[in-house]
Amino acid sequence: MKTLIASTFLAVVGIATVPVAEAGEIWRAGGFEQPESVLFDAANKRIVVSNIVGNPGDADANGYLSLLSLDGKVITRHWVDGMDAPKGMAISGGRLYAADITKVRVVDIASGKLVSTIDVPGAVFLNDMTADASGNVYVSDMLADTIYRLDGDKPELFVKDALLASPNGVFAEGDRLIVASWGKGIRPDFSTAEPGGLLAVDLAGRKVTPLPGAQRFADLDGVVAIGDDIYATAYMTGTLYRYRAGGAPEAIATFKPGSADIGTDGEKIFVPLMGEGAVAALKID
Repeated sequence: MKTLIASTFLAVVGIATVPVAEAGEIWRAGGFEQPESVLFDAANKRIVVSNIVGNPGDADANGYLSLLSLDGKVITRHWVDGMDAPKGMAISGGRLYAADITKVRVVDIASGKLVSTIDVPGAVFLNDMTADASGNVYVSDMLADTIYRLDGDKPELFVKDALLASPNGVFAEGDRLIVASWGKGIRPDFSTAEPGGLLAVDLAGRKVTPLPGAQRFADLDGVVAIGDDIYATAYMTGTLYRYRAGGAPEAIATFKPGSADIGTDGEKIFVPLMGEGAVAALKID
């Protein structure tokens, strides 16, 4: 999702040094072009991959979506074309939504056709998407400390708060959104003056709450929840973290820098490796 990989660094305050869980790679699929996000399509039992193909902020019409099987075989390399730099995705009501710089692309899942584009006025850099149990769709704006909600095909400001600290990953869980923060004071190379952490946003009251013990430890990208555990990637170091309430984030897997917006089928975690043009599937021990 970033044009340059900064010199890697890791703020280790509050991070468990001895992991109590491990993530084993069970397959890896290659041949993608800057894969930024992976999304599990439960209804069709497959994985959708977004390919940026170029500068993540350029409207160059190079971006597209691919389809993978659950065992890592490419189903369709170019499933949906006609995008610029697609990143995070969400599924709701038979449609797939993809964040694309300042717009949201809408795909009819049954036909695989790009059916509409939703402009998000005021958007700077839309990044990740998620859908809650009621079918509401949310999209983060990383460079504006903002999360939008789509009311049908109309975007509305859901929450804007400095506490979001460059919100990247979003994942709807019950009555809240889990947010992975990139951090404060983003520099041109995407390093930060202060690394990010994990937050929760109450869907009813829209209050932003930092998750205890999971603050200022890494520049976070993707996030998912499985049971009581939250998993998040740190793009700059390639680290996958696990967090459980009452504990501290623990590193359970490390890739080359470029691990981005992860997805899950509830058992496995799918990790897009932007710099390597690959997607890896992990089984959590």
